[in-house]
Amino acid sequence: MKFSRSAGILLHPTCLPGPYGVGDLGPEAFAFLDFLSAAGQKIWQVLPLNPTGYGDSPYQCFSAFAGNPLLISLDLLREESLLTAEELDAVPPFPAQHVNFGPVIDYHFAMLRKAAQRFLSYLCGERKQQYEAFCTAESEWLEDYALFMAAKDAHGGQAWTAWDAPLGAREPRALAAWREKLATPIAEYKFWQFEFFRQWRALHTECKRRGLRVMGDVPIYVAHDSVDVWTAREFFWLDTAGHPAKVAGVPPDYFSATGQLWGNPTYRWDRLEADGFQWWIRRMRGALKMYDTVRIDHFRGFEAYYEIPAGETTAQNGRWVKAPGNALFEALAREFGELPIVAENLGHITPEVDAMRRRFAFPGMAILQFAFGTDPQAPSFRPHNYQHDLVAYTGGHDNDTTVGWWTSGIGDSTRNEQELRAEYELAGRYLNLRGEQVPWSMIRALYASVADTVLVPLQDVMGLGSEARMNLPGHMAGNWRWRFTREQLQPGMAERLRGLAELYER
Repeated sequence: MKFSRSAGILLHPTCLPGPYGVGDLGPEAFAFLDFLSAAGQKIWQVLPLNPTGYGDSPYQCFSAFAGNPLLISLDLLREESLLTAEELDAVPPFPAQHVNFGPVIDYHFAMLRKAAQRFLSYLCGERKQQYEAFCTAESEWLEDYALFMAAKDAHGGQAWTAWDAPLGAREPRALAAWREKLATPIAEYKFWQFEFFRQWRALHTECKRRGLRVMGDVPIYVAHDSVDVWTAREFFWLDTAGHPAKVAGVPPDYFSATGQLWGNPTYRWDRLEADGFQWWIRRMRGALKMYDTVRIDHFRGFEAYYEIPAGETTAQNGRWVKAPGNALFEALAREFGELPIVAENLGHITPEVDAMRRRFAFPGMAILQFAFGTDPQAPSFRPHNYQHDLVAYTGGHDNDTTVGWWTSGIGDSTRNEQELRAEYELAGRYLNLRGEQVPWSMIRALYASVADTVLVPLQDVMGLGSEARMNLPGHMAGNWRWRFTREQLQPGMAERLRGLAELYER
């Protein structure tokens, strides 16, 4: 798909400011749209908006279809008279510049439960019609999701393989009995989805009114402890007890000398294809309802994926296995027409992967931080080698911030000191870098390039260091926590971005 020349900001909603410990879809999200408009930006890129599970990662979610209740604005619930001002005045003293997920989750779900009880107790009139219409329209995934989450709570948060055996096996009598037993929490989970999507639609509608496109993110894999695997075991490599038999990851790379062991169960692509890829069609339909453009994470895994035997402690002992990516995207194109997809084609990209991307006219990605090292792909990440069908970044959500990359030394990288010095020397000559101007030198280089799309993490606009890094691959704790305060978002930043956008016709 051809993308118009444009620029935007990468920022996950959890990073937004606010008093409730985590960013949400409320007033501060709308205030961020003011910044984007003032900065002449045309795209807001977010990470997956699904309900997070293990490690609070948006790439390990309980559902590929549901929205994250943690993003529901408590202020908007108060405006609906579902929470009181007195209740929200008693908010704990959460930190302003990072998310302390444990206490934040406890607080938010206590508030959400109060709101759900009020909503369900006084359900009538137009509200009732809207809620019932939503439940009917989304029943294909909503019924199972609400039962899954309520059952998970009832089992102390354990994975579905540790539940009451008949329920874990989805025996019809057990499903019926647990639906009756958990009727109240099931209704609460349904309400939270109704409210999430109501708030998201309002925010997305405002984006469209301002001429802003939202780029969402669809990970190639889903978490094992998810309603997706629980309800469709036949499409995943599992053993007889439901545990993963083969798991996903990537071999040793720039980020890790031992590779990345993600642990997600890999797909039974033969069965997905025999079913006409209906599971993926449903998933993409949900994504295209939420977003204007979809970034497909780990695109190369659709041509061939890295398979690791369950029980391995690193990703070193895996193998590449062919996948039917061409057939999948043909099926999606038949269903939806031209696909507004961006292919995350980083890592070990073969000619076959590149041919598949070009066949369907999906723009690829380039990370400027990767442009100066010894990797064979590095020259392709330098702006003078760009092509138009490209989404170019200073760095992505897995990278350090640009200031952190420039100042932290070897850090988590697999580079040695000699390679590091050579990389920095080349970057300095190429970008004419000078101290605190490093992020803006890189932003200017990308804006000036022929790449149709440029996206910059907000941390780089703000010139923040490694303290603002979003994710460190291979590390299970301490990720996804960064937030900014309203005071950090200065008008001068918007003016500077707008100036570049106008100068380079973005």
